[in-house]
Amino acid sequence: MKIERISEHIWSLRSWMIIPFRVWVVKEKDGVTLVDAGIPAMTKGILRFIGKLQAGPLKRIVLTHGHSDHVGAIAGLLAKYPDADVYAHEIEFPYMEGREPYPRRKKAGQTVRPGLAKPLKTNEDGGGGLAAIGSLSVYHTPGHSPGHVAYYHEQDGVLLAGDMFTSSKGRLRRPMPMFTADMDEAVRSSEIVRKLRPARLEICHGGPVLEPAAQLDAYQAAASRAN
Repeated sequence: MKIERISEHIWSLRSWMIIPFRVWVVKEKDGVTLVDAGIPAMTKGILRFIGKLQAGPLKRIVLTHGHSDHVGAIAGLLAKYPDADVYAHEIEFPYMEGREPYPRRKKAGQTVRPGLAKPLKTNEDGGGGLAAIGSLSVYHTPGHSPGHVAYYHEQDGVLLAGDMFTSSKGRLRRPMPMFTADMDEAVRSSEIVRKLRPARLEICHGGPVLEPAAQLDAYQAAASRAN
């Protein structure tokens, strides 16, 4: 597993199995937030790094979505940190808990045990947006999956975007079409990059993209042509 400190408070942990898989460790005041839980083979490496970091216990696992390659280490992590909470957007629950098939999938498949995860909270101002969790602001970015979300660390200027994109040589690319529920919606969700203008964008299956807002018009035009 390759570990890279990408900002003051965030580390990227990367493993390979044909394609890269990334999860992110965020140092908080009360311990550690893990964004996504990768594949099962990443469990030992994640635990080893959290112990080495000495920033406190794993407090929470926040999921960008419930696909199997984003939840694989949850069971092993909770065996070590049973008090850690798991969160995802409530729209993901029927799919990841196996009650309904993800859009464009023929069969339902459980990736997270029913009752294990908690729904991300909404803001109390009545605006309908998602409440921050730990040091991360949360944004609903559907398309790759119905309840896909992205997490933004405003202080560090880093957007942890899960599978909203892939990338190639620092350039934004569409999410994998085979596994994306609604590509048009995924491209529309990319507008969050224009709104936030992060200094760095991190994705699961690809390298980082710096100043991604500068690429957004070209990305959206190319994605529209591809559709």
